[in-house]
Amino acid sequence: MCGVIQKYRQHDHHLCGTRQNTRVAWARCPSASSRDCRVTVAWRSRARPAEDCALNKSNYFSQIATPPVVSRLLGRELYDGKGQLTVEAHVLCIIRNEEKNVCSAVISSHREPRDDSVGDLAINGNDRRNHSVQMALDWITEPLSMMLKGFEPADQAGVDKVLSDFFMARFLERQDRTRKEQEKEQEQATEPVRDPTPPPPAPANKKGGGKAGTGKKSNVAEKPLPSPEPPAIVVPGSMAIGSVSLVVAKAAALLKTVPLYEHIRSLGSHQSLKNVEMPIPMVTLLNCGKTSPGKLNLVEEVIVIPVAGQRVRQIVEMVLELQKEIAKILNATSKTGHAFNTTSDSGGLVMGCDRPEQVLDLITEACSNLRLELGNKICLAINCSAHELMDYPKGKYGIISGNPKSPDELVDIYEDLTSKYPAITALIDPFRKEDQEQWEKLNSVLRPTCSLYCDGTYAPTDPYSLERMPSPAWARGFVLKQTNQTTVTDLIRITQQLEGIVTILGTTSGEPCCDTLSDLAVGLGVNFVKLGGLNHGERLTKYNRLISIEEELSQRGILGSKEEPESSHPLAAAD
Repeated sequence: MCGVIQKYRQHDHHLCGTRQNTRVAWARCPSASSRDCRVTVAWRSRARPAEDCALNKSNYFSQIATPPVVSRLLGRELYDGKGQLTVEAHVLCIIRNEEKNVCSAVISSHREPRDDSVGDLAINGNDRRNHSVQMALDWITEPLSMMLKGFEPADQAGVDKVLSDFFMARFLERQDRTRKEQEKEQEQATEPVRDPTPPPPAPANKKGGGKAGTGKKSNVAEKPLPSPEPPAIVVPGSMAIGSVSLVVAKAAALLKTVPLYEHIRSLGSHQSLKNVEMPIPMVTLLNCGKTSPGKLNLVEEVIVIPVAGQRVRQIVEMVLELQKEIAKILNATSKTGHAFNTTSDSGGLVMGCDRPEQVLDLITEACSNLRLELGNKICLAINCSAHELMDYPKGKYGIISGNPKSPDELVDIYEDLTSKYPAITALIDPFRKEDQEQWEKLNSVLRPTCSLYCDGTYAPTDPYSLERMPSPAWARGFVLKQTNQTTVTDLIRITQQLEGIVTILGTTSGEPCCDTLSDLAVGLGVNFVKLGGLNHGERLTKYNRLISIEEELSQRGILGSKEEPESSHPLAAAD
């Protein structure tokens, strides 16, 4: 009798919470049987009614069964790899009736379009950035936190719909404000102004002579330069959208106890986790652009593209050896004894050159010393960033200081360079977006041995960019970035729309020390990932994460492998 009473009371105590009565029963259970009966009656008389027990039981299990929901969002300032302020978003969720800080996320720092009309660009840029960061913090902690309260982190599409709608409202407000300011300026400019003294007539040229006459140069009329498109509007605070979207995705993955890349794959078309192919790293080796010493401006980045079929760790070790050999060659030929002492923001070695052949000859020599087959084991890509080199008053590209070239002349330069160095299999941003004729001409000349790619010239992640401008036929692929208002759903949608086109997930010059970009690359199933050079902690963190993911997939037996292409073109695997 006594043992049965104890078992029965323990069970009821769990459901009804009668802690005090249970203690009394346990104290009296070892006593006489008649006393046990009195205790049992007294205990039952003080117990809660049966319906209360059922209600408590229902509440107990409902708390366990209720999925976690967003409680609120927090934001804080953070410094990226360049020492610039950026935004980190935190998400707090209600989990089993308790609020918990689940995780945080930070995206690549945004890059505002350059405005040369501003006097002091550095100071003005810092002021704009600080204003944008503060605006993003205000968005996260106030409107976005309230709007996303109660959302399940697993509902990525619903969360990103709210974020995109909120951003688009701010975008249209800013667009409308900009339009009204322009109309006001035009009205002020068109006001009639009386000129009491008209200018004297220009003297006539004698026999058409003079510099403005019909000389030899006037017979050769240069093609008019297409006017540049207005820069994309960067809405202050827009980095809040991308960071909140990413932190919600990270929270969903943590709550499901799966890696982020696996959760991203489940959101897209890659529902199954079989034969997961790793994106091929494109590693920045050298930087010879505008910010480097020397006259050469054209070669912003020289990028190593390894042929498919190699592990990430092998690629990193190979590029590190190549980087050391290049430094060794330059230090041996330098009069000072040490040529390399700086690295760029993108993690590459900074090198000053006067001609593009100098840097390519150096890489060829280093590969020969290491018995590394250039054009077979690895190939090269050149990020030209030509859209930043246009001298609009002259209508030419300043590819070399003091020697500007027209768009047509630049086509011939690229053709000669790729024929002399067949290991170059990709050119990124060789022209401005507006030079459509030159893009098409160069594409027809270089293919199939060399392909053209868009990075800064055409960004599919801009608002309505795919609807505003169709994917150009001459572009073999695009570099995607999660910056500003780009959500996780946007990246999934864009990679699906660009199916059949090479996709590269890339970084910016200002990167946080965070490895989620590597998970995004694997989860989205992009062909390549462009993480920069093998310097700086914010870059190596992402490479280390790629190595970890590849090892994890191999241990689970679900690592797919890209077959080595028949040709030496490293992008042939993406065809």
